[in-house]
Amino acid sequence: MHVPMHRVHEPPAEVDLSGINLNLMVALEALLQEAHVTRAAARVGLTQSAMSHALAQLRELLGDALLIRGRGGMVLTPRAEQLVAPLRRGLAELRRALRHEPPFEPATASRRFTVATRDYFGSVLLPGALELLGREAPGVDLSVLHVESSTYPALLETGEADLVVVTPPVESGPGLRQQKLFTEDFVCVVRKDHPTVRRTLDLDTYLKLSHVLISPRGDGVGAVDVALEKRGLPPRRIAVRVPYFLIAPLVVSRSDHILTAPRRLIATFSEAYALQVFTPPLPVRPFDIFQVWHDRFDADPAHQWLRGLVARAVNAGSESTQSSRRVRRAPAS
Repeated sequence: MHVPMHRVHEPPAEVDLSGINLNLMVALEALLQEAHVTRAAARVGLTQSAMSHALAQLRELLGDALLIRGRGGMVLTPRAEQLVAPLRRGLAELRRALRHEPPFEPATASRRFTVATRDYFGSVLLPGALELLGREAPGVDLSVLHVESSTYPALLETGEADLVVVTPPVESGPGLRQQKLFTEDFVCVVRKDHPTVRRTLDLDTYLKLSHVLISPRGDGVGAVDVALEKRGLPPRRIAVRVPYFLIAPLVVSRSDHILTAPRRLIATFSEAYALQVFTPPLPVRPFDIFQVWHDRFDADPAHQWLRGLVARAVNAGSESTQSSRRVRRAPAS
């Protein structure tokens, strides 16, 4: 699409909101997300010519081109990139404020919550949460997003996620609240017919084995490596790095590798994958799991119920995991 040359004016020091059509802000949100006039028009139900006219008005209002032609199509100007997050937050808040919602009653509610987490936490939380939802709130749906520690504050701030379940470091950014859900420790697993590991797992055998490391970014070291270095022990051989928690038990079940992983994860898969479970032959520091939410939802009854449901799902998982604590103890090293 041809973008005509236009004059760019300096924006006023203060924007007079009384003279701005709110539909322009909706159009701007679509333009910034799509970076394409035709797709933005379709997104909000306008014709292409109407969206082109809206873009011209926005350029005049904001004193910036907003979208310019690049090699692969239209690209956002630096000013437009600065507008993406605050505009999305502002419109999301306005939509929530204008939306009429009856008092939240779980048994009769019909709505969707979005929880952002990683695959391990999902495997720990989801079964119990879905069981509780089925009993208490059959009309409530749940969406799960994958999250990185660097992105979840923005997800909560914009309302794209209602709740985040993460492990430290937890950023105590502005407007964020958090609650510790549980402390997780580690166990070691090998396949049940492993040629070397039988009924016990000592430190010498542990160090001679090849290891699987769960590494979301494919690099770095794990809690075991930190523990080995702290005790002045030689590094282990990491034969396989996998990006997802749920892959690791399957890899171990079909190889001679050993895996040191969160207890609750292994409790979920130890029987299905025929795994032997052992206490680690050296102390490995446990870690804490938190749920995090935005302050503006702190007193909201629906979100309070959601946080309570997640906490109860964790407690239900704790009870079902107690049997997994009856693992074989490693002899003293």
